[in-house]
Amino acid sequence: MLKIDFVSDIACPWCAVGLYALEQALAQLPDMPVEIHFQPFELNPAMGPEGEDSTEHLCRKYGRTPAQLEETRAHLRERGAAVSFTFGPRTRIWNTFDAHRLLHWAGLEGKQLALKRALLQAYQTDDQNPSDPAVLLEAARKAGLDGARAREVLAQGTYADEVRALQRQWQELGIQSVPSVIVNDRYLIQGAQPPQAFEQALRRIAEQGDAAG
Repeated sequence: MLKIDFVSDIACPWCAVGLYALEQALAQLPDMPVEIHFQPFELNPAMGPEGEDSTEHLCRKYGRTPAQLEETRAHLRERGAAVSFTFGPRTRIWNTFDAHRLLHWAGLEGKQLALKRALLQAYQTDDQNPSDPAVLLEAARKAGLDGARAREVLAQGTYADEVRALQRQWQELGIQSVPSVIVNDRYLIQGAQPPQAFEQALRRIAEQGDAAG
């Protein structure tokens, strides 16, 4: 069994590319048992509830012009299409802490992957606000989670301490950018790799594990 910790933020478009590429790689490895755990990482932890225009925010953060940013977005759309993920306009940047709290709960319910996909589609494809409780509840419904319990988790601030502790843990382990994929608590695969790269890396790690055993 390979344990995969996928450290990411739904505000990160490359995390969407990386996840869908990883899933395509795993589809080529049907006999390799894996379990995926989604770990929290906030790209914009100080972002206020009103959000910010995405072009202004990203140009300031990365020192790029709008034209340069559009080149990156075009490349992202191509990479997304290659792994069957569609990027929408993503006009604003939002706070994602509540989404991470909901994902933590979904992990306890065995539905993390389904919720992760629903949240990525809501924000990265449909340009919805992932800090809006209504958007989060609809994503939970799509993932097959209990709506009443999801509403309680959001309203009561449940799992906030757990999410903050996990974020500190991964930062202390040296994770500074996402997506970061950690296999068996030992091997790091950094960035949104193509499916073939994920597949080759996972095969090598599995072989090393067999040899070690």
